[in-house]
Amino acid sequence: MRSRVTMVLAVAAVLLGGVLLVPTAYARLADGSSGGGGGGAASTVAAPAPTPPPPPTLAAGPVSVSFKGEFFSWALMDRQTGKISGSPNMTSTSSTESMIKAWIVSDYLRQLGDREPPAALKEASRLAIIDSNDGAANKVHSAAGGSYRASTSSTPDAVIQRAIKICGLTDTKRGNVKPYTGYWSFTRMSPRDAVRLGDCIADGKAAGPKWTKWVLDQMSKVRGTTAAKDQRPTYGGGRWGIIDGLPKSITAQGPVSMKNGWTPIAYDGNWHVNCLAVNGKWSLAVMLRYPIRSGLDYGAQVCASVATQLVTPQPGAALKVPQQPVGKL
Repeated sequence: MRSRVTMVLAVAAVLLGGVLLVPTAYARLADGSSGGGGGGAASTVAAPAPTPPPPPTLAAGPVSVSFKGEFFSWALMDRQTGKISGSPNMTSTSSTESMIKAWIVSDYLRQLGDREPPAALKEASRLAIIDSNDGAANKVHSAAGGSYRASTSSTPDAVIQRAIKICGLTDTKRGNVKPYTGYWSFTRMSPRDAVRLGDCIADGKAAGPKWTKWVLDQMSKVRGTTAAKDQRPTYGGGRWGIIDGLPKSITAQGPVSMKNGWTPIAYDGNWHVNCLAVNGKWSLAVMLRYPIRSGLDYGAQVCASVATQLVTPQPGAALKVPQQPVGKL
């Protein structure tokens, strides 16, 4: 009797244990905690946030300008790689006009080393850049060792020779237009050499360690427009051209240093207009000759158009978001 009772109790215990175990196992399967493979519920991976594109800059690309004139050429240097791109004629030359003043000032200050220039010459250096003042530039040119001696020689004066040597210019030469032979403003330079000059000023070779920041700062403060009120016979407003073609997304990254050159030349009936701008990433030059009747604004607009077309990425370009696969855990 006792053994039968014992057996009945044992069977009951097994059945009761089974009833209690089933809900526990079910709960384990329901919450996905089972150790078995492939038994869990499907889960998805959220796509990562898109990587923001690099900030806009100027980069090599096609440029199309409906230009009416004798000479149109441009060049762009990527200052990170040193690569120069530009128009097919970027090695052809034109007169520098006031664009060369940035070099004249740099050359003078570099020769001083750590010394301060006389106050009058420092002020002349400032005015030569921010107002493109001819009289001030002449004083600095002379102090730097330049000369206006008329000559039939094709050799540039000492100031320009140093630009060729220090900045690695290959197309630059002395102007040979009589009676202006030897004048710094008639130095012949290509856009390819102009962007090299901009890079040379920005990287410190031109003005040296003490004065480079000062020169670039003055170049970023160039003032005045193409309007008649800002233009005078021996100085004038030079803040136009490339700077007007740059979007705020570039100018907000830091100062853009610039030096333009512009003169209506009687002997050939053309405006000679040059635009040079440089920042930490690039150096851009546009050089033009076109009929005087077209006006200074025409050249300024061409320079701006070239800059705008080289902006990369172009404003409003769609941001491509990489698609991420959706999978299971």
